[in-house]
Amino acid sequence: MLATSALRSSGLITRQAPSVYGRLSTVTRGERLRKRSIQHDARELAKQPPVAFVFDIDGVLVHGPQPLDAAKRALAILDGANPLGTKIPYLLLTNGGGVGEEIRRKRLAKQLEYDLSPNQYIQSHTVLKSAVDKYADEHVLVLGGKFADCRYVAESYGFKNAYTTLDVHAWNPAVWPFHELSSMERESTKAVDFAQTPISAIFVFHDPRNWALDIQIVCDVIQGGGIIGRRPSNQDKQSQDAAEQKSVELVFCNPDLLWRSDFERPRIGQGAFREAFQAVFKALTGAEYPYTQYGKPTRATYKFAEQMLRDHLQELYGPVRELPQIYMVGDNPESDIAGANAAGWSSILVHTGVYDPRQGPPMHQPTQEVEDVEEAVRWAIEREMKQRSA
Repeated sequence: MLATSALRSSGLITRQAPSVYGRLSTVTRGERLRKRSIQHDARELAKQPPVAFVFDIDGVLVHGPQPLDAAKRALAILDGANPLGTKIPYLLLTNGGGVGEEIRRKRLAKQLEYDLSPNQYIQSHTVLKSAVDKYADEHVLVLGGKFADCRYVAESYGFKNAYTTLDVHAWNPAVWPFHELSSMERESTKAVDFAQTPISAIFVFHDPRNWALDIQIVCDVIQGGGIIGRRPSNQDKQSQDAAEQKSVELVFCNPDLLWRSDFERPRIGQGAFREAFQAVFKALTGAEYPYTQYGKPTRATYKFAEQMLRDHLQELYGPVRELPQIYMVGDNPESDIAGANAAGWSSILVHTGVYDPRQGPPMHQPTQEVEDVEEAVRWAIEREMKQRSA
């Protein structure tokens, strides 16, 4: 009796109304907390909307530096001005890049006048964070972007020995005598003896600025087995070695042949650079060089985006049992729509970017085709609400 009184006074058991059997019913504090936790989890899961969005950026939310009015209205809907009465999760998935995610995130948030969390922004080269362990301590060449920006991005991912083609030119200007480094380019370089520095991998992070310089140096690295300027050991088997022996890994982060800027016609992108490099390399060796491709529409990029979305949902709602229906909203059938369809997502094609309906039907058929991103968001929410109430 004294033990029971002590437990009751400590709060570990509580008195409840007599049961039908005339006894006192007791429950531990731990059981109450577990019940509350289960009820809380159920409420949190109920709050998770049945839909989530992944948006391309250029041609969907912005044109160059200018945000689209429809984008601001769409984000307002996702922020809570919708029939579900809750925030609807979304990610931004772009084949752009060239600077750190935090820099681009802040820049875009200012353009759109909406705050974005770090878990919401994925660039073409963000996926390399998941592949850094293999080359963290190796010497790698990074291409694209302005000056040493892509090297800084690579270093932030964990690549300890990342170099640029400007570093190579500063080491020996004879590698490409048709270019003279500007003072700003020279200031961005790192002093390295590339005759003694074996390159294990080449990563094309972003669209190169000097195609001729970059193509020449990539060819030099591959043909030298990682050492720039070294002659192949067997001239007669040069073509076979280049095609079959992948001694230096080559990775492209963006396959887009075209992308939409603020110019009235689409511009050629990193996909065009890849084609130009392969054409030159094949002319030199007789075969194209094996490579790994990331960026939309590759499966690796969409799987990475799914994991990022899961992280974002957990940030908003707690534990995630399963992902909601994902809608990809994009302007490029070849990347946005093709990738979403292959990933099992729903896809919505807008008319504010690369795709022009006057040029005929898209190569990859979307789930829906609309005028702009606002219409896309409204249509997808209404569709999911109808399916939920059916």
